[in-house]
Amino acid sequence: MSAKRWRRSKDRLAGRAMGTLALLVAVLVFFIVVALAARARPLLDIQSPVELLTSSEWHPLQGKFGFLTFIAGTVWVTVLAMALAVPPCLLCAIYLAEYAPRRLRSAIKPIIDLLAGIPSVVYGLWGVLMVVPFIREVVTPLAAQHLGAIPLLRVDNPTGYGILASGVVLAVMVFPVIISVTEEVIRAVPDGMREAALALGATRWQMVEGVVLRRALPGVIAAVVLGFSRAFGETMAVMMVVGNVPQIPRSIFDAAYPLPALIANNYGEMMSIPLYDSALLAAALVLLLIVLAFTIAARVILLHAVRRAT
Repeated sequence: MSAKRWRRSKDRLAGRAMGTLALLVAVLVFFIVVALAARARPLLDIQSPVELLTSSEWHPLQGKFGFLTFIAGTVWVTVLAMALAVPPCLLCAIYLAEYAPRRLRSAIKPIIDLLAGIPSVVYGLWGVLMVVPFIREVVTPLAAQHLGAIPLLRVDNPTGYGILASGVVLAVMVFPVIISVTEEVIRAVPDGMREAALALGATRWQMVEGVVLRRALPGVIAAVVLGFSRAFGETMAVMMVVGNVPQIPRSIFDAAYPLPALIANNYGEMMSIPLYDSALLAAALVLLLIVLAFTIAARVILLHAVRRAT
């Protein structure tokens, strides 16, 4: 066999191997969904999915399982965390990619990578020791005195454990994901586009806003999606500071009970209760399907942004 044919054979073999691995990843997700659905079927045979998703009654001893309060808690915590995380992350990524000196960027990047490697339980302990006391002793009194008329900021839970504490901890946890991906995407924009914008008389910020960010928008959306997926499924850190009270929150100071915390707190215990195991696995299935739905929707938005950018 000639060297040219050997190289082509290796290329084909490598392509097929990588395609097979990619297909296995997609199939793995399918099998996870099937396994969770099979274990949740005893509950689904008794209660319809609509009833599970819209009911707020959670009384395992009475055979009543409703996920609405837990879904609401998950959404509250995740939305607040992303609202706190996305703006500073984007500004930080822009600074590192476009303004920071090379020496400063080289010093900050390892710190950001270190944040990504810290275990979630350490973030949870930091939240218990610092974030919760600060909210209880500083933020809560100020909010009760000056912002009590605003429904979303009404203080009915002065303990410090609640959505705000978990949102702050979760926002810090997703910082490295969003910053690293966004910074790499921005730096990948060709320098020729920057030089052309500056040559036309644009200022540095006009060049960044009108050219670089427009070209990097699909990657920025992807970074935010990665951060959302990281935040939506986080368990340990959120569980330690969110309060774990099964209720539909009305304010960012209220305690909540997200779906991941429900599964982590209860799976393996009280399994003698009929359908309890199926209910928790149904909660895991709901969590997975919500993440999949959001990822697919984000992918559609990403494709639309790519078409507009080009």
